[in-house]
Amino acid sequence: MAPCNSLLLLLFAFLGTVTPAKSMPAFFPRASYFQSLTAKQSKATKPKIAYKTHYFPQILDHFTFQPKSSKIFYQKYLINSQYWHRGAPIFVYTGNEGDIDWFAANTGFLLDIAPKFRALLVFIEHRFYGESMPFGKDSYNSVETLGYLNSQQALADFAVLLRSLKHNLSSEASPVVVFGGSYGGMLAAWFRLKYPHIAIGALASSAPILQFDDITPWSSFYDAVSQDYKDASLNCYEVIKGSWAELEALSAQKEGLVELSRTFRTCKNLHSLDSVWDWLWSAFVYTAMVNYPTEANFMMPLPAYPVKEMCKIIDGFPPRASKISRVFAAASLYYNYSRGEKCFQLENEPDSHGLHGWNWQACTEMVMPMTCSIESMFPPSGYDYKEFAEGCKKKYGVTPRPHWITTEFGGKRIDQVLKRSGGNIIFSNGMQDPWSRGSVLKNISSSIIALVTKKGAHHVDFRSATKDDPDWLKELRRQEVEIIGRWIDEYYADLKQGIDNA
Repeated sequence: MAPCNSLLLLLFAFLGTVTPAKSMPAFFPRASYFQSLTAKQSKATKPKIAYKTHYFPQILDHFTFQPKSSKIFYQKYLINSQYWHRGAPIFVYTGNEGDIDWFAANTGFLLDIAPKFRALLVFIEHRFYGESMPFGKDSYNSVETLGYLNSQQALADFAVLLRSLKHNLSSEASPVVVFGGSYGGMLAAWFRLKYPHIAIGALASSAPILQFDDITPWSSFYDAVSQDYKDASLNCYEVIKGSWAELEALSAQKEGLVELSRTFRTCKNLHSLDSVWDWLWSAFVYTAMVNYPTEANFMMPLPAYPVKEMCKIIDGFPPRASKISRVFAAASLYYNYSRGEKCFQLENEPDSHGLHGWNWQACTEMVMPMTCSIESMFPPSGYDYKEFAEGCKKKYGVTPRPHWITTEFGGKRIDQVLKRSGGNIIFSNGMQDPWSRGSVLKNISSSIIALVTKKGAHHVDFRSATKDDPDWLKELRRQEVEIIGRWIDEYYADLKQGIDNA
């Protein structure tokens, strides 16, 4: 993949070099997690949550003792204590790269299981996201401020806040279980490994902790996306695969961008093919990620099994229809399922959920190499670390540390390492989710469990239970609740034995 000419793609656009002679825009499916939402949509869908908002006086730097290290910022966290009593469990969501309200609104699983465990629910916002800005509006203004944004500081934030919370609640003996999905799932697993004295267990859903270095094949993500569409319809897969060349050929014509602006019903005339490319790429990737078995409104309002519905649209066109018209119609399902959009904003889309800090993380520690193989429905591409690093240097003046995550948290030979040094972690993955390929898919020990579902999508287990949930999803959640219940029972048994022996 070549450096992208469009800022829409954020920093992961510098991921590599395209195999074809002409450079194509690159795309990385994390940095623009929710960016396809317009500001209008974001306002209209502001989530309502069953939590009270609090702010914790957090210190800036947990790992040095310079005078500025003790600077205080206010970290947002949410609490639901409806079912809790002193001494009962505390379930904590380790915040992702975005507004914590949004993750709380889309993690109904914790509200569903709280009554059974009489659990206190806590959602902690990640520093530098949402309202938790250490330097207020200046938080992103310089490398000097952004230097405090990393996963290690975030984990320490969680630890400090939880110790203080338990003390203030006079409930030091309450067992803590951490939960997280995607990057939040990575944080949950790492928190259990780094702070086992604070959390007795972790449920890490769709957590690609093995997406670093050369642990996971670099083409696995896009191969998985492509397989989702191929499984739905071979014709659908082939149409999408052939659409990129058709787009490029049209854009090269004198009035090509004008025609594309009409075809894609853009609100403003297009200035670059990159915008169309990104718009389509985003729709196909995100739809694969959220290929949920029921209607959902996580990234966008979508029907059940939206990949299948996209392919129905593509397959429903007459044989002579252009590939461009077919892929536009399919992508419109993602952007306009509610049919409320009269035109589409393909360029200069807003960051609706406060995610732009991921650019920095991608250029420092979260270096996840990705390529597109010839089997992919996307144009074949390679990975060029030197080019990626040059892009980061130009953007921020920093050099990425591609091996830091595996140095800090491990990853290589994880089965051998965690078998001896870890415990009480559930890695939950659905094979419809392309991120599953970078996660743990096999049991490591009797207490580090991999729960894998064939039809599951991106942390689908964390969504609220509905009457339409398939049996396999109900069974997955049942297993998770059973394992977590066992951890808690063992904790209380050990606690009682300790008291009896005192």
